[in-house]
Amino acid sequence: MQSSIAHFTIATRDVAQSAAFFTHTLGWPPIERPGNIGQAASWLQIAPHQELHLIQVDGFQPSAYEQEFGRHFAIRFPESGFAALKERLVEHGAELIAPQRETPFERFFFREPNGYIFEIVAADHAPET
Repeated sequence: MQSSIAHFTIATRDVAQSAAFFTHTLGWPPIERPGNIGQAASWLQIAPHQELHLIQVDGFQPSAYEQEFGRHFAIRFPESGFAALKERLVEHGAELIAPQRETPFERFFFREPNGYIFEIVAADHAPET
């Protein structure tokens, strides 16, 4: 049996703003969430059976470990859409970050408004060896 990531959860200072950011930049639509959460939250669909869960945490501050050689989230994205994605990210408050090391495939990083680092990698790249 092969395993896969079902979801990852990140804290946010403003759930609605964060949900709008990911919906408008990466195209992750909101989906129904369980009604048993006692705080602001939003579920977004990344891909079939893969989700991002946003949970509001007042006063949230990102870790100093949010960086390329630390904690970050890598997302596959069609390379042909990189330029338009970069524009959307900047328009919605993201900071673009150049990679610290070269790879045989195209990629870039961005810091979203809560401070989390995301890596965007060409969707059809061959694995590094």
